[in-house]
Amino acid sequence: MAAGGSSSGQPQFIARAGNESFSHAPLIENPETDQIVVPDKKSWKNLFAYMGPGFLVSIAYIDPGNFETDLQSGAQYKYELLWIILVASCAALIIQSLAANLGVVTGKHLAEHCKAEYPKVQNFILWVLAEIAIVACDIPEVIGTAFALNMLFSIPVWCGVLLTGLSTLFLLALQQYGIRKLEFLIAFLVLTIAICFFLELGYAKPDVGEVFYGLFVPQLKGSGATGLAISLLGAMVMPHNLFLHSALVLSRKIPRSVSGIKEACRFYMIESGFALMVAFLINVSVISVSGAVCNSPDLNKEDQMSCNDLDLNKASFLLRNVLGKWSSKLFAIALLASGQSSTITGTYAGQYVMQGFLDLKLTPWVRNFLTRCLAIVPSLIVAIIGGSSGAGKLIIIASMILSFELPFALVPLLKFTSSRTKMGTHVNSTAITVLTWIIGCLIMAINIYYLMTRFIHVLLHNDLQLVAVVFIGILGFSGMAIYLAGIAYLVFRKTKESTHLLALTTEESQQLSNTPSKRSGYGLPNEDLTSMQLPQRVRTTSGDVN
Repeated sequence: MAAGGSSSGQPQFIARAGNESFSHAPLIENPETDQIVVPDKKSWKNLFAYMGPGFLVSIAYIDPGNFETDLQSGAQYKYELLWIILVASCAALIIQSLAANLGVVTGKHLAEHCKAEYPKVQNFILWVLAEIAIVACDIPEVIGTAFALNMLFSIPVWCGVLLTGLSTLFLLALQQYGIRKLEFLIAFLVLTIAICFFLELGYAKPDVGEVFYGLFVPQLKGSGATGLAISLLGAMVMPHNLFLHSALVLSRKIPRSVSGIKEACRFYMIESGFALMVAFLINVSVISVSGAVCNSPDLNKEDQMSCNDLDLNKASFLLRNVLGKWSSKLFAIALLASGQSSTITGTYAGQYVMQGFLDLKLTPWVRNFLTRCLAIVPSLIVAIIGGSSGAGKLIIIASMILSFELPFALVPLLKFTSSRTKMGTHVNSTAITVLTWIIGCLIMAINIYYLMTRFIHVLLHNDLQLVAVVFIGILGFSGMAIYLAGIAYLVFRKTKESTHLLALTTEESQQLSNTPSKRSGYGLPNEDLTSMQLPQRVRTTSGDVN
C-alpha cells in the first residue's frame, strides 16, 4: 500500500511483498467493490461513514434464541436478572470492539488470520466448528420465523419452516443494492423490533422502580436463577459474530496512517456501542414485559402454567390473553423481523468463514441455500414430530452448541489482538489485555459450566439402564477432556505468523511519498467482500479522495 502523501511525519502502514521489498499497492485491491470511502481528514462527521456494521452485529443479541431466554428469565424471576443483561452487554461491547480492531488494523478478518496462523489439521477443525456454529445460529432463526408466521397467519410450524427458505430469494434481491442499503435495512429491522417491544411495555406497564432495581442490584436466588443467568450470559457473545464483525469493517476504505487507524477503531467502538445499546434496551424490554405479565395477579391457571414453561410460541398466546390481540401481533412482527435479519448476518458470516479458512468462495445463493438446508432439515423433522414444543427445545440445543463453540473463536481473537506480531503499535494495552482475558475466561468458564451441568443433569435424570448411563458418561467426559485440551492448545500456543504490516520510519515514508503514484494512503476492503457487494461502482460518503 502506498504510504500516501502525508506530510505529518507519522508512520504509515504498507504491505511487505514476498521478496522482502516494499510494495506501493494496497493490501488488497478490487476497484469493482462498492466501497465506502472515509475522508482523509479528522472530523466527527466521519462517524457517519462508519455507521452500519454494528447494527448487523447487534442482530445476534436480539435473535429468537435470546428472546426465548429473556422470556423465561422474566417469567420465572421477574426483573431480578436484568443486571445480567447489563453486564453481558458491556462485556459484548469490549469483545466486539476487539474484533473490529483486528480487521481495521491488519486488513484481514479473523478467519483469514486463523488460516495463516494454525497448521492445516487445526485450521480444518476450526473451520468445521465455525460452520457448525453458523448452522446452530441459523436454527433459532428458522424456528423463530416459523413461529412468527404461525402467530400472524396461523400457518403450521412445519410449513413455516419450509417457507423460511424463501428468505434466500429475499436476500439475493437485496444484495444487488450494495452494503450500504443492506445496513440501512438491518437498522430498520432493529428499530422495528425496538418499537414493537417498547409498545409492548406500554401494554404491560412494568414497575419502573423494580426494573431499575433489577438492573443495578445483582441478585441470584436459587439454582434455577443461576442456570438462567448462565444462559443469558452465554447467549450474549456468539462465535460467528466475531468472524462477522472483523470482516464487515473491511467494507470501509480508511486512511492507513496511524491517526486514521486509531480514528477508525474509535468510531467503530462508538458505532457498536450505539447499536448494542439498542439491543440492550430491547432485551430489557422483553424481560420486563415477561416479568410484568407472568407476575400479574389477574392470571388464570392456564396462563400461569404457560409462564412456568414459557417459550416463543406460548408467549404469543399469553400476551394475547393478558394484554390483548394487538400485543400478540406486535410480538409476532418483532419475532419475524428478528428472524429475517438473522438470515442476512448468518449468511454473511458463513461466506467470510468459508473464504477465510479455505480460500473458497461460493456465490451467495449457493452459500445461503446450503446453510439454510442444514438448518431446515433438523428444524422440519423436529417440528413435524415434536410440534411447537419440540421446535422450542431445539432452540435450547442450538444455544448449547453455540456455547460449546465460543472458545474456538474467542481465544484466537484475544490472542491475535494481544499480539504485537499481529497488531504492531495498535496492540492492546496491558490493561485492556488483562481486562479482555478476564472477561473471555469468565465467559468461557460460564459456558463450560453450563455444558457440564446440563450433561450431568441428563445423566442423572433419564430412563436408561445403569450400564448405558456409565458408557455415555465415559464418552461424555472423555469428549470434555478433549474439548478442554483444544482450548488449552489455543490459549498457550505462541502466535507466530505476522500480518506483514510494517510501520515505516519518517525517512522511509518520505522516500515512498516521493515515488510517483496516484494512490492515497487508503486500505481497501478484502476481496471476499466483493462476492456479496455486487454494484460495480465506487462512491464516497463526503469528499472524494484522489
